Amino acid sequence: MEIKKATISDLELIAPLFDEYRVFYEQESNLDAARSFLKERFTNKENVVFLALENGNACGFTQLYKTFSSVSLQPFYILNDLFVLPEFRKKGVGEALLNHAKDFCKKKGYKGLALETAVDNPAQKLYERLGWEKDEAYLHYFWTHNQAK
Repeated sequence: MEIKKATISDLELIAPLFDEYRVFYEQESNLDAARSFLKERFTNKENVVFLALENGNACGFTQLYKTFSSVSLQPFYILNDLFVLPEFRKKGVGEALLNHAKDFCKKKGYKGLALETAVDNPAQKLYERLGWEKDEAYLHYFWTHNQAK
């Protein structure tokens, strides 16, 4: 298995995975919209995507967005998306993607990575096994402008 930092030239490999990821979160499949969203992120240099490849075939990805901590005066990344095709789960792909993202942050000298996940997401066990700490001190709120899920 290979993990690589994706570029816009990898769009056709990532877009189907990204669409499946969105379907997992109960969104309607829309490959064109997925492709367009990713293309805009890459074009505007708003994301970092790591792509897992098995024999040249895309089998998973993670997408990071840069943000900042005003308190610590440091940049960090939000690990916004992590997806592994069902047939590749429990085979080390998710772990490899997470470790690659951690190494990327270390090399950049960033504070770290943050993620949110559903309370019933089985990947929580993986996060905790890899040293991620559950935030018990803060509540997270979200204001929604429109009716999107």
